[in-house]
Amino acid sequence: MTEKPAPSRFSSARLLLQAGVAGAVAGGVGIATSELLAGLIPGAPSLVVGVGSFIIALQPPGAKDVVVSLFGTNDKLVVNIAVVLVALIVATAAGILGRRSFDYGTRLFLTFGLVAFLATALQPLSSPVPAAVSVVISMAASIGALRILLAEAGFMAPVGFRPDILGAYRGRGRTGGRPIPAGPASSAVPEPGRRRFLIRSIEFAVGAIAFGVFGRFLLDRQHPNSAPVSAALPAAAETVAPLTAVDSLAAPDITPIVIPNDAFYRIDTELLVPQVDASTWQLKVTGMVDHPLTFTYPQLLAMPLFEQYVTLACVSNTVGGNLVGNTLWTGVHLKEVLAQAGVQSGATQIVGRSVDGFTVGFPTDYALDPAREPMIVVGMNRQPLPAEHGYPARLIVPGLFGYVSATKWLSEIELTTREAFDGYWVPLGWAKDGPIVTESRIDHPSVGAQLSTGNIDIDGVAWAPDRGIQRVEVQIDNGPWQAALLSRAISKATWVQWWLRWQATPGSHVIQVRATDGAGAVQTSTFGGPAPAGSTGYPQVQVNVA
Repeated sequence: MTEKPAPSRFSSARLLLQAGVAGAVAGGVGIATSELLAGLIPGAPSLVVGVGSFIIALQPPGAKDVVVSLFGTNDKLVVNIAVVLVALIVATAAGILGRRSFDYGTRLFLTFGLVAFLATALQPLSSPVPAAVSVVISMAASIGALRILLAEAGFMAPVGFRPDILGAYRGRGRTGGRPIPAGPASSAVPEPGRRRFLIRSIEFAVGAIAFGVFGRFLLDRQHPNSAPVSAALPAAAETVAPLTAVDSLAAPDITPIVIPNDAFYRIDTELLVPQVDASTWQLKVTGMVDHPLTFTYPQLLAMPLFEQYVTLACVSNTVGGNLVGNTLWTGVHLKEVLAQAGVQSGATQIVGRSVDGFTVGFPTDYALDPAREPMIVVGMNRQPLPAEHGYPARLIVPGLFGYVSATKWLSEIELTTREAFDGYWVPLGWAKDGPIVTESRIDHPSVGAQLSTGNIDIDGVAWAPDRGIQRVEVQIDNGPWQAALLSRAISKATWVQWWLRWQATPGSHVIQVRATDGAGAVQTSTFGGPAPAGSTGYPQVQVNVA
């Protein structure tokens, strides 16, 4: 009897590749099924979003700094892509295991499904029942696709084959994909071909991509960035004066004084914008107060509203970065709400809680200081607060970074002590106190710009919310600091524009800028941060003049 030769290395590698491709494609089918279910059925969770949110919740200290510095406002897209890639790697391993034993591949898929279920069901805005249904259907789709593709690759019998030839296919799997011995039992088995496996894999992969993209499109439509069309704001009792020509500079490349809603930066921990039903939403004031309060959305809108321009900045913003913006906010005086509740002696911290479980904490004395006006915001640029910026209500405290104050999708304001509670970001390595540092930015010229000799506009913005900006200076190379022209400050809580005309000479030049705030403190030249309390240092650009 002639012994059959062992498969070559090339043949083994090809079989391993086929099994891995089968697993990856099957994993893609499961992901697409989850996305499609989430898009078609309101309330059904996306497993990608669920796992991504769980990863964000478990992030180690310093992770936010790294991710935001690398990807900025694209951080959520990166998390989604990372979850999909990890899932496909696990699915590839399931395919390779399934080549030897389909049960092993199935168990790996089910294990990953269990992890996805737990990660999704533990999210504050998720429900265990829809999460379980989504996991079961998605895993069934993955396992079914894996079964079909492994059969097409010849690692197991096609679905529906007779038991008398099933052993032959199982034998093929156990022998590492070697041909099934010829004989009566195997003669009825169609020879699985690489071409048929390739065609079926492409069909499944294209279908998964199409249905997955369509499902995410539908899911994004369930989570729009804007406020409901029917929402409307009552007129504010305290309004700001209209802006005039002296409130901004005419430089063509400079950032506008007021940022439109759709251009305002967004940094938070949610992969999908929470959709809060204002008809059932409530805001509670609890903790160390004499009179706990509860407001509905109509009750909040019925209170005297006021307007103010406030510049917000993210603590993750790098020197000269774009995670900062100024706009007109409409809302209720936080001090009036606290006065109604009656703040008890010893309540040294105000904690803001979001519907998604996010928390912040800031000193009570800071909020009650007559020099600033913290607010419960309901409007942005005289429009209802967009969903992506916290509809129906959020907190804003002028002068504080958002990570310690600006709670979006606000659901509770709790009075407690500084020692009793740390907000979401504090245990992750960020400072408990988060005053916005004095900063500036160069908008024009850009880094590496190729300029012509002659008059060049150098311009940008500077901010020190709740202190204001009294001076901005520009330095070319190692020359003297030159005072820039400033726009009129529309409030102490907002940024200003600055501008300087430079007579550019040929060569390579370094431009840097520094600001002095309303208290006389000059922006520090020492580079540091963003962690734990914000970036410091002079923004600078290098340009070439010819």
